[in-house]
Amino acid sequence: MPITVMQVDITEQHVDAIVNAANPSLLGGGGVDGAIHRAAGPALLAACRALSQSSPHVRCPTGEARITEGFALPARYVIHTVGPIWQGGQHDEAQLLERCHRESMRLLRAHGLRTIAFPAISCGVYGYPVERAAHIAMKTLRDELMHDPSIEVRMCCFSDTLRAVFENALNAA
Repeated sequence: MPITVMQVDITEQHVDAIVNAANPSLLGGGGVDGAIHRAAGPALLAACRALSQSSPHVRCPTGEARITEGFALPARYVIHTVGPIWQGGQHDEAQLLERCHRESMRLLRAHGLRTIAFPAISCGVYGYPVERAAHIAMKTLRDELMHDPSIEVRMCCFSDTLRAVFENALNAA
């Protein structure tokens, strides 16, 4: 199966690209974003600083994606995407979360890469309900694999509970 759900540390994945659930500045933060920046080393921060800003303090608007090298990570590249902050579901959150996954896959294909690891985008401090996010992620990734089913997708979950939710969503997608 081209999508595998696992409980692992995304920063230890030997893949072409890992996805960073970033904030719009791309200058690091907490959760997955902070872990990726720490594991990649200071060169990742320098690469992110070098990306142009679309508005003050915004290098990647919500729903979009940017790519940098992976530096000290085992992954060759980091695809940074900014998920939506949950506001009750009435502010295009589902469409923006879907777009995060689509744009990440588009960048993967555009760079001729074959393997990618995703975190649970927006499920941490951004407060997206995990079951809803898992359903959107799994459906979108399955749709994206229609373009190229030879791409390997790993969904990296930090807990067994999160892994179970994403596995259920994968089986239902």
